[in-house]
Amino acid sequence: MGEKHPTDVEQQILLAVWRLEDAAYGVPIQDELERLTGRAVTAGALYTTLVRLEAKGWLRSSMGDPTPERGGKAKRYFSITPSGARALQVAREAMDRLWDGLDAAALVNEG
Repeated sequence: MGEKHPTDVEQQILLAVWRLEDAAYGVPIQDELERLTGRAVTAGALYTTLVRLEAKGWLRSSMGDPTPERGGKAKRYFSITPSGARALQVAREAMDRLWDGLDAAALVNEG
């Protein structure tokens, strides 16, 4: 086993970046996370995690061209790496093993 699993938040961010493909930069990533999880993430927490994911080799980033609507400031775009996709797969398989044989609906409806 030995391979490090991404945390829940890291998984959510990796998946949001993967979903957004070429449009994965700060605001759209925040919007995607809120839309799909129902939870807001602050810009500071998001960027801290993006930098950490890049340091782990699970994301890569590149600077886009400066845009007039942002006062000439370039956007930093993120993309998932093959290593990031593998880390997600390992985490998903571990979670699937934990869920195997459990019926959450039955337990929830018990009360």
